[in-house]
Amino acid sequence: MTKIVECVPNYSISEDTCGIEKIISPFKEIEGVELVNVEPDINYNRTVVTVIGEPEAVKRAMVQSCKIASEVIDMTKHHGEHKRMGATDVVPFIPIQDMSIEETIALSEACAKEIYEACNIPVFLYNLSAKREQCKNLPDIRKGEFEGMKEKLQDPYWTPDFGYEVHPTAGVTAVGCRPLLVAYNIDLKTEDRKVAAAIARMIRYSNGGYRCIQAGPASLDDHVQVTMNVTDYHMTSVYRAYEAVKMEAKRFGVEVCGSEFIGLVSLDCIKDIAAYYLQKPSKDDVDLSMDEIIDVVVKNLQVHGFSKEKVIEYYVK
Repeated sequence: MTKIVECVPNYSISEDTCGIEKIISPFKEIEGVELVNVEPDINYNRTVVTVIGEPEAVKRAMVQSCKIASEVIDMTKHHGEHKRMGATDVVPFIPIQDMSIEETIALSEACAKEIYEACNIPVFLYNLSAKREQCKNLPDIRKGEFEGMKEKLQDPYWTPDFGYEVHPTAGVTAVGCRPLLVAYNIDLKTEDRKVAAAIARMIRYSNGGYRCIQAGPASLDDHVQVTMNVTDYHMTSVYRAYEAVKMEAKRFGVEVCGSEFIGLVSLDCIKDIAAYYLQKPSKDDVDLSMDEIIDVVVKNLQVHGFSKEKVIEYYVK
């Protein structure tokens, strides 16, 4: 069986379509890599890219892409809703097929080293690849963002795993192996950011909420979002996060008016969601096609822009 890894780099760019095309070009040109999704978001000023493929090919393409991003993106001019610290902000590797966690960690370490050597960008190893406790949680590494990184890195506690000084225009990057994470945003029918911030505080684990939920507020053109990462949907299901936000929004007299997945999700994850709304005891009791499962999820979570092209198993034959 062929080894397959998923990589989901996040770039601090959104409106420069020519720049994005340059950045993703290695994923189109290198054999053994399949570019499956590119999601620019103007409000967040961020583009999330998803690729899958053979480990060494994905690593080689990722290093080339990061180098191009460092030439295209100037972080001194970057502003957006999403917290960020670098042109290539984060590079997660996820084992998909015939890849162990240990192999994926080794791949991420090799990629981090090569990014530093090719781009002179300092790199932190994070999540399962972290060598130090303080580097396990990405928001802790990113705290201070690009503007605060120069001062932060002067503290030996925050010395990167590779490199020392912040790249003047490309900032800092985090690379690591992580489990399948669900990036999920919930739309609120209000422009009041304080409402989204209050709800995010209620549901995120760091404030006593649901385990495996990281959440915060975001302002879009005509409404706000509770933006979140569900770091382990087995521990806290996506439907539970949605229903929790919906419940807490009632105290503010606000409606949930939609939601969205950023990047790809697994079939197992959406089967879990469908099982709840179909009133099945478990996801193993859901005997539906992928298209039928998607229909259930879209209807009950009010998901926009979701189709089988955003399900990992659609690409893994």
